[in-house]
Amino acid sequence: LIQAEKKAVAEVKIVDEPVTVVVSDKGWVRARTGHGHEAGAFAFKAGDALYATFECRSVDQLIVFGSNGRVYSVTVASLPGGRGDGQPLTTLLDLQAGTQLLHYFAGTAQATLLLSISAGYGFIASVADMTSRQRAGKAFITCNEDEAVCPPAPIAPTATHIACASAGGRLLTFALSELKTMPNGGRGLMLMSLEDKDSLIGAAAYSRSIRISGIGRGNKPREEVLEIRSLNNAAAARARKGKQAQWGFKPQRIECVE
Repeated sequence: LIQAEKKAVAEVKIVDEPVTVVVSDKGWVRARTGHGHEAGAFAFKAGDALYATFECRSVDQLIVFGSNGRVYSVTVASLPGGRGDGQPLTTLLDLQAGTQLLHYFAGTAQATLLLSISAGYGFIASVADMTSRQRAGKAFITCNEDEAVCPPAPIAPTATHIACASAGGRLLTFALSELKTMPNGGRGLMLMSLEDKDSLIGAAAYSRSIRISGIGRGNKPREEVLEIRSLNNAAAARARKGKQAQWGFKPQRIECVE
């Protein structure tokens, strides 16, 4: 008896367990089992340093942001483990010529991120929106050659407002409801109106406080935490110029504290 049989499908089940994804400044990645690892305990190759650690699950996704506005995704379970230096992400992805890897985030498919570019535009998208089976990723953030992709900012369920900061030291806050979700990506809405030669360093979603970090005199790292009172002083409608801040250092990054 000769008959057509159904195709056998080999399904590899991923064990759902807590892991810590470790990414270096130069794009080397590894995954360590469990949470609660001390960031200072991770060693790196000479000339490299820690970009960030992400406490997540093995079934989650690592999202990689390229300088060309493309986003790439790698399943956390497929990342190299062990105590070595890990593996360069360039070996796990098919990058377009001239593309540099800039930023990273690992989390659940439901996690939402605030995405922005140096020209002052931004929008909201979920990890699921940015996930792709293709090693070449997907075009997601629209930016011109003279514009840069800012660090992605996680949006906590408790977040109510957005804070934007410019390289020139201006700060603007407005309600999170003024921004829209764009599951297919794009350029987004104007977050902050910028003066000539100024640029957005990033935006963060918060409920109570944010941290501004940068470089001060003597090239020393500086940071300042801004609480509700200071943030409310910079409140206006989305797409306004905001308020000139007096931090005493050149801001480079903005992130949520609470």
